[in-house]
Amino acid sequence: METTNAMPNDRPDECSDPMPDAVAPAGPEPSGGGIQLNPLTFADPLRWLALGWRDFRRSPAIGLFYGLVFMVMGWAIEKVFERAPPYTLALSGGFLLVGPFMCLGIYRISQRLEQGTKPGFADSLLAWESKIGQLGIFGFVLLVLEMLWARATLVVFAVTFDGMPDFKGSLLALLDPENIAFIVAWGALGALFATLIFAFTVVSMPMILDRQTDAITAGLTSFRLFITQTPVMIFWGLLIAVIIFAAMLPWFAGLLVAGPVIGHASWHAYRAAVQS
Repeated sequence: METTNAMPNDRPDECSDPMPDAVAPAGPEPSGGGIQLNPLTFADPLRWLALGWRDFRRSPAIGLFYGLVFMVMGWAIEKVFERAPPYTLALSGGFLLVGPFMCLGIYRISQRLEQGTKPGFADSLLAWESKIGQLGIFGFVLLVLEMLWARATLVVFAVTFDGMPDFKGSLLALLDPENIAFIVAWGALGALFATLIFAFTVVSMPMILDRQTDAITAGLTSFRLFITQTPVMIFWGLLIAVIIFAAMLPWFAGLLVAGPVIGHASWHAYRAAVQS
């Protein structure tokens, strides 16, 4: 009768198993839907900008097209403000919705470069095609936030000026020191809504493009990233704001390059912050 020296638990596959999850080294914290977030540092936003500049240089022609679109959008707002000031807010709101969707084409370029393939102009223009349902939901959420922002702004105008004067005159009143309460209230309101929109969109749009995920999950993941790593995200948001403001000064010409570079950098922000 043959016997074996192996004990029942001496199976090689079990002996080579890693330690259980309970004692494994701690990894990134899980977010909604099992999506994990990576820890970030203040050096990361600068690295994203460098990678964005690299992507722009690797595919400059397509990037310049999107930069030209952003520049023309700036010109349009300026002309409308000069000739029909009351419509400026509506046009700005429309561009606020169009801008993120235009950035999808830029994200597509970075995605293709990351995959080692050559980006195509038509491919970037149609990046939204397969995600139109989720993008529509996300666009609706942005529209609601934009409407709330506009309504709150009208209330501040009406209360401060005891009525609703012409829009152009209201903006020029910003320079009047007597309206310091209006300046503070309007600035605080704008900062609140801008921060809220940024929190929900900082990585959500590239995430929708890159993954089979729904708009709600993408928005909540983006918001969770903001609230769990607020200092780095605020630094990133301030960098974007400063670059865009500087790019707008010379007749919006700086947007020709700054727009696509920030779009590419935003893709790398998503790739660095959200685990694959």
